Amino acid sequence: MATLNISVPEQMKDWVENHIADGQFSNVSDFVRDLIRKAQSQEAERAYYQSAVDAGMASGFRETTLEDILPDIKRRTGRA
Repeated sequence: MATLNISVPEQMKDWVENHIADGQFSNVSDFVRDLIRKAQSQEAERAYYQSAVDAGMASGFRETTLEDILPDIKRRTGRA
């Protein structure tokens, strides 16, 4: 496993150490790995939604109104 050295303000160091002392993490490395995993997950989620937005924008616009499509949406979701 690779090593990464970081510097943080004392207040952040204390905050991390409190989470470790509470038993939420076994050490600083576990804490940082958890933060990185969460950031990676958020990045993947953002990319997924951005891709959906891009696809929607690329599909063009329709003259259909909400009132036109609402009955079909309700039918498909069982809320008719």
